[in-house]
Amino acid sequence: MPLHALQTEWDADLRGGDPLGFPGYGSARDRESVVTGRTEHYAVIETCFDVHGGSMGAVHGERVVRAYRRAVDERLPMVVLTRTGGARMQEGMVSLIQMPRCSGAARAHAAAGLLAVAVYRSPTTGGVFASYGSLVDVRAAVTGATVGFAGPRVVELTLGERLGADSHTAESAYAAGLVDALIEDNEQTAWVEAALGLRSTPLPVRFAEAADAHTLDLSDGRAWAEVCRARAAGRPSGLDWAALLCDSWVDLHGLDPVVRAGLAAFEGQRLVVIALDRYASDGRPTAAGFRLAHRATEIAARLRLPILSLIDTPGAHPGPLSEAAGIAREIARTMAAFDACRTPTVAVCVGEGGSGGALALAHTDRLFVLEHGVFSVIAPEGAAAILERDAGKAADVAERLRLTSGDLLDLGIVDAVVPETVDAVRACVRTALAEAEPGDRHRRVDQATARWVQ
Repeated sequence: MPLHALQTEWDADLRGGDPLGFPGYGSARDRESVVTGRTEHYAVIETCFDVHGGSMGAVHGERVVRAYRRAVDERLPMVVLTRTGGARMQEGMVSLIQMPRCSGAARAHAAAGLLAVAVYRSPTTGGVFASYGSLVDVRAAVTGATVGFAGPRVVELTLGERLGADSHTAESAYAAGLVDALIEDNEQTAWVEAALGLRSTPLPVRFAEAADAHTLDLSDGRAWAEVCRARAAGRPSGLDWAALLCDSWVDLHGLDPVVRAGLAAFEGQRLVVIALDRYASDGRPTAAGFRLAHRATEIAARLRLPILSLIDTPGAHPGPLSEAAGIAREIARTMAAFDACRTPTVAVCVGEGGSGGALALAHTDRLFVLEHGVFSVIAPEGAAAILERDAGKAADVAERLRLTSGDLLDLGIVDAVVPETVDAVRACVRTALAEAEPGDRHRRVDQATARWVQ
């Protein structure tokens, strides 16, 4: 049954035929494998495994298509609850053609700027999973569920391969970044309501205060002292600031722990937040991290939600695995996604902004830096390695890079320097979200460029 009783069930009177004259099928069509309808807040598509294994035939497909169309007409988000074996063999190709029909209906719902979420129960396989079941914005899977394109038995008997215990599971799907959350059976309602913005689920706070405001050691120059302070252990990173600022968070799961993204709420306003976590791994985003950021910007643009980006990284990961994964292209695609975004975008450099890996998440309509944050064309160590052939001379080179918050404001790179208190940052973000206009990002970078072009 649906997570909440339906206010209205849709198309319960539809009945199907027997297009193949399949033995024994004609007398088994009194019930259908999907229920559609609406609650007070959202539309529902729920497959029923006890009817033909939750498989999709003509009536199943027609109900799904009509449900998406009604949801568009009534401006409702969609909740998809799956427990299915896929396309219905007893209806042959009449069943299979429902996959593109339902996919097209899901695409039209998405194009209307409406949110769709899914919970994958056991099993979720085949044609439903490979069509509308996967065309959602946020997805969860019930722990222990069988989840995959083909059911394990089909794989083993057609390919002659014995599958491991961790194959085709909710857990393996999560490990591959294919679902955003693993939930227990009794958590389905809470997760759906949080994903739809009907319930608050805040992030835990690790570090609530900035690093100790001791007198900076200026023996190696003020710029290097600011770099050291931006990197200080215990200083809140981007994810910590997300926890301090956001009332609610639903994870958009990716494979890089450095880059976190979520459907969040800030003072009652729904938005997409991208937050870097310096304390995860080495704090350097990989290609997978930028793919998650790209996904998040696309969701924000389509749902017409503003974006808040919280930056703290020494730079993108430069190793051979990153190169093989196309990190340069993923950085470029992320910048292009921010550039094209038609909703207000705001970024705050809360610690260190290192090179293009940080700037990819900072090409926003408003860009701020905390008082003791830094942002640089390259990390001082990298600059020293290039200019002096000695990364140990980073302190000397830092002075030349003009990377402190005051330098960034003077160069026109940032819109303002923000005091390092929660109240100040909250007020800054509040005002920026209210006043920023899509396209302001171009004005700032064009003006900063024009000062140095004759």
